Amino acid sequence: MPKFEISKKDIEKLIGHSIKDDERNDLLAYAKCEFEEGDGDIIKIDCKDTNRPDLWCVEGVARQIAGGLGKAKGVPQYTVHKSNYLVRVDSNLKGIRPRTACAVVKGIKITDEVLKQIIQMQEKVSGTFGRNRKEAAIGVYDFDKIKWPVFYKAYDPDKLSFIALEMLQSLTLRKILQKHPKGREFAHLLEDKKKYPVFIDSAKNVLSMPPIINSNYSGKVTAETRNLFIEVSGFKDRFVHTALNSMIASLADRGGKIYEVKVKYGLRETLFCPDFRPRKAKLSLNLFNKLSGLDLGSRELAELLRRARLNVRVSGDNIFVEYPSYRIDIMHGVDLVEDALISYGFNNIKAEIPRLAVQGSETKLEVFSRRVREFLVGFGAQEIATFTLTNKDKLFNRMNLPNGKCMEIANPVSQNWSVLRNWLTPSVIDFFSNNTNCEYPQTIFEVGEVILPNPKAETMSDTVKKLVFARSHKNANFTEIKQVLQSLLSGLEAEFEVEETDHNSFIPGRVGSIKIAGKNIGIIGEIHPQVLKNWRLENPIVLFELNLNELLKLI
Repeated sequence: MPKFEISKKDIEKLIGHSIKDDERNDLLAYAKCEFEEGDGDIIKIDCKDTNRPDLWCVEGVARQIAGGLGKAKGVPQYTVHKSNYLVRVDSNLKGIRPRTACAVVKGIKITDEVLKQIIQMQEKVSGTFGRNRKEAAIGVYDFDKIKWPVFYKAYDPDKLSFIALEMLQSLTLRKILQKHPKGREFAHLLEDKKKYPVFIDSAKNVLSMPPIINSNYSGKVTAETRNLFIEVSGFKDRFVHTALNSMIASLADRGGKIYEVKVKYGLRETLFCPDFRPRKAKLSLNLFNKLSGLDLGSRELAELLRRARLNVRVSGDNIFVEYPSYRIDIMHGVDLVEDALISYGFNNIKAEIPRLAVQGSETKLEVFSRRVREFLVGFGAQEIATFTLTNKDKLFNRMNLPNGKCMEIANPVSQNWSVLRNWLTPSVIDFFSNNTNCEYPQTIFEVGEVILPNPKAETMSDTVKKLVFARSHKNANFTEIKQVLQSLLSGLEAEFEVEETDHNSFIPGRVGSIKIAGKNIGIIGEIHPQVLKNWRLENPIVLFELNLNELLKLI
């Protein structure tokens, strides 16, 4: 979750309210944040929402707290002044980094604290919401050093040079990727590109090479800077415009005057940025009361939503809502229920013991899983528990497989945890690779859940419980793992057969499908040497993986 620092004096000034220590957490909750620690005037907070980049700065937090306190209501109003500022986008950027959104903010007094917040928000939004600059990277420039119009173009990396931020000498675009710290860190984003994206003004002064680094000339903002040019580059307008609007809203809250920028894509497409027109959604009173357990009227609910910084129109039991353009987290009425409950205060909801005419008990699958665990412990195996979150490299590449279907996280905190596993075997092999210094033989098993894509399901996926039993030592072979499988399924009174099959993760001729009554319920075999090499393992591994949901049905 995004963590950042704010000044207590600064946020109190923005809200117009003195924050006492005993009310600090309640106030931060209005902005979906929690207090982490304090050091004098500095407060470290943790935002619990990765889809609200507008909250990752002191201005955004103050905006929501002011609403919670009733000091401000409805969608914040930002005036965008007309201008002749133009950014022309080169069609050659298609496939490189084609989209951008831009704005100008004038008359802002940049103190050390304001500059700190600008840089902090720029990094947080680009890093988390922008997926480490891949989907959105923000550039902030000294407007007064720019000659208009500005061009966003694709250049040969060896034929254009400029002085990058915090450097003294001019380097080509390619050399910047090799020698500048930020260039080396983000070089992978321009990997295999024949041309690199560049913002350049009419006087041929380079503004930046997005998403890598600004120029040292116009891309350096200081306390003397008064007028700003802000651009966001990426691949999808959904990310690019949301990031821009979040950034511009925070600067406008500081007293900045916003000017539109015309972004022109060839002859066919022209956009005017920023676009602060609110978006629309709908909520029924019945849905709110059903999900919240409260019994509010339409007017009470409307007031809660206004304090959540939303515009509201009531028509009977229907609540028609307008929400800010910098929010993309509202996709369903449930999201509006959450906003209203934040305004109401979760701590103000009285707990009730549910009146149920049933008793709780374990599911048949859980009882069966425990029985399976007891069998496997009897084989001298150690049970492990690994994460459901993983990444495609572990699921497919290291397992000697082409990329397949799996459930992906829309906005992962880290690419290491970007998908949900669709089988258990990679998790078990990962465990072996992290324990190569332990004594062999190693015998482990895991009973865990995997998530399989299913477009017909309500959640677009199915959760399936699986079992993997694995052994690793220098003489591990197919015969010994089949003996374990035989003992397990015999103990469960299940007749099975192993049918030879092909699977790139296993050695050809030493892998088979496990079938009961003709239905495939798993796989057994010796792991392929290439897979072992990919995981930096030396000892052979034999294992079987079973679908416990299907096994339970069949026996």
